[in-house]
This record gives sequence, C-alpha cells and structure tokens, in this order.
Amino acid sequence: MWQQKQVFLLTLSMLITGSFSLSVTVSSTISVSRGQDAILGCYFSHSRQQTYSGLITVSWLARDSNTQPLLICEVRNDSREGLSDCSASRLKHSLSGDPRRADVSLRIRNVALTDNGTYFCKVKLDGSKTSQKATHLYVNAGPEILSLSVLETTSDSAPSRLQCKVEGNPLPKVVWLSASRRKVEDQVETFPSGLYQVTSSVPYLKEEVLTCRAESRLGEAEMTYPPSLNETLIISLTVSGLILLLLAGLTVCCLNNRAPAEASPVDGNTEVDENDTEVQLVYTTVNVTPTSTPAGLKNSDPEEAGECDAVLTNRTENSFTEPRFKKNENETV
Repeated sequence: MWQQKQVFLLTLSMLITGSFSLSVTVSSTISVSRGQDAILGCYFSHSRQQTYSGLITVSWLARDSNTQPLLICEVRNDSREGLSDCSASRLKHSLSGDPRRADVSLRIRNVALTDNGTYFCKVKLDGSKTSQKATHLYVNAGPEILSLSVLETTSDSAPSRLQCKVEGNPLPKVVWLSASRRKVEDQVETFPSGLYQVTSSVPYLKEEVLTCRAESRLGEAEMTYPPSLNETLIISLTVSGLILLLLAGLTVCCLNNRAPAEASPVDGNTEVDENDTEVQLVYTTVNVTPTSTPAGLKNSDPEEAGECDAVLTNRTENSFTEPRFKKNENETV
C-alpha cells in the first residue's frame, strides 16, 4: 500500500514537472578589457511564458554555485513597476535586462582583474521551479609595471638587487635590459606574487642603468632605473609650475580683497562728515537794506554807524547764504 502511494506521487510529480518546464541559456565566455563594463547574457523560458503571473526570482553567484549571491532580484511577471533596486546605475552589479521579458543578464561596471572568473545565473519560478547555468568572464589586462625599486641588503658581501613588480592578464613575462638594450639573464629571480602579478629581481650596482620590461600578447610596458634626466626634469618643471600658479592665484586674491578694504574707510568717513554737516548746520538767508539801522547802533558814534551801514549795504548787494550753528529755536536772526 505504501509503495503504491509513493509511485502515485512520483507519477503525479513527473506529470506536473513535464507540464511546466523551465530552461536557462547563457553565454559560455565573455571577454572584456579592464575598465570596461561587462554584460553576462542570461535568458530563460518556460511553458507558461504567456500566462504566468507569479513571482520571478533572479540570483547571480560568483565562482561557487553554493555561495552567497552577489545580486538577488524579485519581480512579479504581471507587475508594471520599475526595477530600480536591481538596475540602479550606482551599483557594481545590476541587471541589464528585464525578467518580465525573460532577460536576466548581469551588468558588471568597470571590471577589474578581481572580477575575472565563473558566474552562475539562477532563475526560480513559483518559489520552487529552479534552473541555473554557468558562464565565464575573462578580463583582459595589458602589462603594467607596478613598482621598480632597489632592495638594500644588510650584508656587505651580498649585492643590492633591483626589484620589478608587474601585473596583467595573461600573466606578463619579465625581461631585463642593460643600458645598451642587451638582455640581462645572469642571476635573474622571477616568481608569481599573486593571481595576476609577477615579481622579478636582478643584482644591482650603483650608477648602473637597467630597464624592466613586461611583455604579453596584449602589448608591453617598461620602466628604467634610475629615472632618466628627462623624466626627472619634466616632473620637477611640472611641480614648479603648479607651485607658481598657486602663488600667483593667492597674490591676485589678496590684492582683490585688499583694495575694497582700503577704500571703505574713506567712503565711510565721507558719509559721516556729510551727515554731520547736514544735521549740525542751518543755512539762513540774510537780506539787509541800506536804509535800516541796526538797533545796537542807535546810541553809537555816527561815523562808526556809517561804516557798519556800508558793510551791510555791500552784503545786501551780494545776497548770500551763510551757515551758522543753531543754538536756540527762538534766537532772532
């Protein structure tokens, strides 16, 4: 009885599985140069593509199908909402397609050598039906010299060594050249120092000129030690020019700020003087006729009175306005 029940359930499960098939298709290998954006194509299809309205869950994993996903996106097939959480431009990993159109391709922005490897595209429908496929991202990186320096030794018997560290994918080959551009092969030590790095060194004597050259099918790069006079001169001139520009900018800025500061006190004093003059001075027009005699001269000497009349007459003929300080509102003018 128990065996018959198990067979029935297995048959039913096969019938259900056969009526709802799901398949995923990916690009086998994607090759991209370092610094560019990579798109790993992934597309899915199932038998209920036209009528399915359930949840679509997309997962992308790196290097191991059982590791923590680097991207998870969920959307209902009948939803009209955007995919802002899955396709934001600020994200390192995002979807370049739309799951509702069966496109769940992955975009990796500004790829580096550390992005090189295998990726797994996983699609789940109805919370149970799952399918996944693996694709490989190959990041091309031309040879690059990371450092070139002398390693000093504490022993007088052991000579110093010139060490060169290079990087690239495929892994570059290191070649040493003398000042005459001849290959140096004596006592060369080369060993890997990382997945995409190689370190090489040769004995070095003071005042000797050696060149480290890194080669691969993507090109070559080289660096000379000690730096040539032209390179040193260019660096010195560049630094000096930047310093001069900075000093010139500071000088102009100080002069511009100083000019208004020096002019402002003069303007301020002028305004204060003008205001004080307007408030403290009262302008009165004096008109005196030659026939009138001032009250203070009635008992004075006639000759002195005549002299005063003459002065007052002259002022009357040249009618003028003179300022005076106002001491009392009832003062007689």
